[in-house]
Amino acid sequence: MSYVTKSPWVIHYDGSSCNGCDIEVLACLTPMYDVERFGIINTGNPKHADVFLVTGSVNEQNKAVVKQIYDQMPDPKVVVAVGICANNGGIFKECYNILGGVDTVIPVDVYVPGCAARPEAIIDGVVKGLGVLQEKRNAMESGGSAAISAPEPTANTEKEEA
Repeated sequence: MSYVTKSPWVIHYDGSSCNGCDIEVLACLTPMYDVERFGIINTGNPKHADVFLVTGSVNEQNKAVVKQIYDQMPDPKVVVAVGICANNGGIFKECYNILGGVDTVIPVDVYVPGCAARPEAIIDGVVKGLGVLQEKRNAMESGGSAAISAPEPTANTEKEEA
């Protein structure tokens, strides 16, 4: 299988949050933080995306949308959960309509804690996700499609409990 290298493309989706993390994700695109220096490009099309950046928790109304975006992304793909709400539901965890974090619907590769997560932490999480993406690409090239599952959380990527 041949592989063509390209810049990693990120698709961002806001589940149901206070928009604090969304503002910080947008700050990553500004010249001050300049996430594009890593070659990362923000896209609106899941069919072009390598990294799925999710903010906010998952509820009954958006769980199908989260799953659909994830399913439309080509393999290999990486999911980065940004903020405590995306990690485990956060302050909205006890609400009647909240199912929990993103990992209740799709597998998550990197957890970025914080309320709201700082742009530096988001960039760090995406860069760690790119390492996971490369591991998945290497596994696909070697023919091990079973080795493409989400990795076990490490000390830097564990979910933060609220």
